[in-house]
Amino acid sequence: MSYKLISLNKIPSTQTYAHELIVKENAADRTVVMAESQSAGRGRYRRTWVSHHGNLYTSFIYAIEERDPKLSYAVAVAIAETLISFGISPNIKWPNDILIDGKKVSGVLIEYAKDFVIVGIGINIKTNPKVAKYETTKLNNYKEINKSELLSSLMKFLDVWLGRDFLVVRKRWMELAAGLNKIITHRGRSVELIGINEDGALVLRNGSEYIMTYGDEISI
Repeated sequence: MSYKLISLNKIPSTQTYAHELIVKENAADRTVVMAESQSAGRGRYRRTWVSHHGNLYTSFIYAIEERDPKLSYAVAVAIAETLISFGISPNIKWPNDILIDGKKVSGVLIEYAKDFVIVGIGINIKTNPKVAKYETTKLNNYKEINKSELLSSLMKFLDVWLGRDFLVVRKRWMELAAGLNKIITHRGRSVELIGINEDGALVLRNGSEYIMTYGDEISI
């Protein structure tokens, strides 16, 4: 199946635009909103996503029957596999940040509206913002990549991985996970990152204590 692409120049946010399509009942399954730049791009926890020209800013609209907490992992794997197809070696920082050499190159924001899910994906191609809390990078540091080719490949891998059984997604996510079986920081404590379980929960270990969480952040 093909996607309907809405390509725009500068807008506040592809996520906001997608929401407005849904609210006005103009949304359709497999619609992609893409912008050259955003004046009010946002990431998880309402953080600002700096959006200069030259990078990929997209929001994918999919019709859904129910919310799926495991969707985040399939999206992360799809982005990682997209970069791998261009000869780049990424890792996934829980749950769905994409890293290259430990530096963030892509982020995901998943939101729900009515009978749709909006999957926002930003990938640094030509520029990367300076962020106080973590290092960032861009694809062009590693290989010259055409944005249209990147989007086309991303669409293909999203179709592949959103249709896979979660056990397959989980296995691949664990193979790509950053910090697996290493000591990371969770809520100010040093714990071991074990992985994700069959329900999509993050599994951590502190001595003999196992911790399962869905919504917290970790530092690697």
